[in-house]
Amino acid sequence: MDTKQDYTGVVGFLLLGLAAIVMVFHKQFTLHQLILPESLLTFNVIFLSIFIEAIPFVLIGVLIAGIIQVFVTEAHLKRFIPQHPFLAVISSCFIGALFPACECGIVPIVRRLIAKGVPLYAGVGFLLTGPLINPIVLFSTYVAFGGSLPMAFLRMSLGLVIAIIVAGLIASVFRRNQLKRTREDVTRGETAGSKPPLGERFNAMFRHSIDEFFDMGKFLMIGALLAAFVQTYVSTSSLLGLSEGIVTSTLIMMGLAYLLSLCSEADAFIAASFHHVFPQTSLLGFLIYGPMLDLKNTIMMLAVFKFRFVLVLMVMITGTVAGVLLLMHPWID
Repeated sequence: MDTKQDYTGVVGFLLLGLAAIVMVFHKQFTLHQLILPESLLTFNVIFLSIFIEAIPFVLIGVLIAGIIQVFVTEAHLKRFIPQHPFLAVISSCFIGALFPACECGIVPIVRRLIAKGVPLYAGVGFLLTGPLINPIVLFSTYVAFGGSLPMAFLRMSLGLVIAIIVAGLIASVFRRNQLKRTREDVTRGETAGSKPPLGERFNAMFRHSIDEFFDMGKFLMIGALLAAFVQTYVSTSSLLGLSEGIVTSTLIMMGLAYLLSLCSEADAFIAASFHHVFPQTSLLGFLIYGPMLDLKNTIMMLAVFKFRFVLVLMVMITGTVAGVLLLMHPWID
């Protein structure tokens, strides 16, 4: 087990080191003597932009995960998470809205919470609302749409309703822990009984955060590479040409949100650029679906949760987002 963990850490370190080298020397790749294809240079720029944009939020996420690991006990969590499943779903969705994390930064936080004893369905509530309706995202939406309070409100309220529905469905389908690693593996090294000195606990917090960063960082890199490949080599104009009718246009915008894998703090500015092309319902599909589910956070969830759970969760999110938006369409546009 130790050998496997050491191997994983080395691989993650090498991948992140390679990314750092590319970030430092990427301008040299434009030298004429290298004669690199323009598409490859575009791929490089898009990959770096996605990776650099996501890294700060992943760092915030792993730091919070380290704090949860060392300073938060099951007794603390029980005070905030009600025992009744419905109340647990509601409270987790509202508490998740206070976490300033993007869709990739929230994954290590949720893994740590579930490993600490938070029910799976409550963890899903955190997972879906944290990147979607936190204050930073709502403010960026307000600004991107020219000071439109209705758009920011619709994103927040419909996103909250959808998160509650999905978390409730998870509560009815999955009764057991769906983490790939056992709870004991994730919380290994936690001190039981009397608390160690504060300095030792801070040291342990940073160690856990570093381990979490290398564990999640390599999957973020894989997701960013795939998202950059899609943005470089898949023509979005051909997809947009298929958007006839509210159902198709909403599904197209949801698909674009998944493939582009934009950070939830910035995606509203991209959605606003389609304001004169798509109805408001379709734009909300882009704004709500992307923070809940995209290419890079799918890769990260597959690293944390069992495959069947991730697949079911993806189907639930997709169906619920599309269903709620199409049902509400007459009152939105």
